Amino acid sequence: MLPIAKLEAVQRRFQELEHLMCSPAVLSSPAELQRLNRERTEIEPVVVAFARLRDVERRIAEDREALSDPDLSELAQAELPELETERERLASELELLLLPKDPNDARNTVIEIRSGEGGEEAALFAADLFRMLCRYAETKRWKVEVLNLSEASAGGYKEVAALISGQDVYSHLRYEGGVHRVQRVPTTETQGRIHTSTATVAVLPEADEVDVHIDDKDLEISIAASGGPGGQGVNTTNSAVQIKHLPTGMIVKCQDERSQLKNKAKAMKVLRSRLLEIEQRRQEEAQSAERRTMVGTGERAQKVRTYNFPQNRVTDHRIGLTLHKLDKIIEGDLDELIGALRTHRQAELLRRGGLSGPAGGAVEPLT
Repeated sequence: MLPIAKLEAVQRRFQELEHLMCSPAVLSSPAELQRLNRERTEIEPVVVAFARLRDVERRIAEDREALSDPDLSELAQAELPELETERERLASELELLLLPKDPNDARNTVIEIRSGEGGEEAALFAADLFRMLCRYAETKRWKVEVLNLSEASAGGYKEVAALISGQDVYSHLRYEGGVHRVQRVPTTETQGRIHTSTATVAVLPEADEVDVHIDDKDLEISIAASGGPGGQGVNTTNSAVQIKHLPTGMIVKCQDERSQLKNKAKAMKVLRSRLLEIEQRRQEEAQSAERRTMVGTGERAQKVRTYNFPQNRVTDHRIGLTLHKLDKIIEGDLDELIGALRTHRQAELLRRGGLSGPAGGAVEPLT
């Protein structure tokens, strides 16, 4: 049974938001306008689906009345089954839309990938994962901006951080966080033995400046010449930036750009996202558990997904899903995998009585 009173309250809030966003007080405050527009965008699908449901129910009522009219009964009988099916579909859609939303779902996302156990092969796998997520971002028309990149001596990445921008990025990529395990024969293996390596993926919602205030006195900024591969211009310029956040001891480095200012701006994006996550962990212990599950220590046992190249197999251990299409997945074809993870999470929320919680509240993480 749909909570009609709750749906009507969402409808009233939508109308209120449209009125507020036209007021001079809000229009003169970009931060407040951004906040209200984000809330409006989040509830608009509910309002649209509810309006369509009301319209379908009105038409059903009219058709049932028409059944007693000899001139209209045949037409009404033909139309009613289709309308009743549409009503059931809209009711199911509204059930999902009313599930408590993670306020981070619509945000852009900072991903950090680091090689774990496995030496050179782990660094190569970290590069494969980054390429896979970049290819997936291309299919979604998202923008990928590299924030920091540290290459391994034999190829691959020791670590890479990037900002991915677009529509509902975090709601899709949140499931990529965790320890990823690869099983394959390295190119340097002469006897054809399968090696197991890992890489960790952290998925952080991007923090806006209005979300996290950072005091300049809490920062220790140091500049140095960029190191590693990248060309003569990068290596000889004092452009690498390291920022230490004194209250937390957190250190962020960026050397991807020639410009010192650009590197500082990118490092600040990563720092804000990490600090936002810390604040959200304080507010929600569930998010703290999610982060620990997401990154762990990089040991092989702490895995969320396994990529087995000899069998062309990918297994997501959280939902017990196995797909024999690794060749496509590693090229960015993640829709089936991520779709299954999202469906599982929605089913879990419905099973736990998600509709009884407040709209817009925090949700339990997928484990």
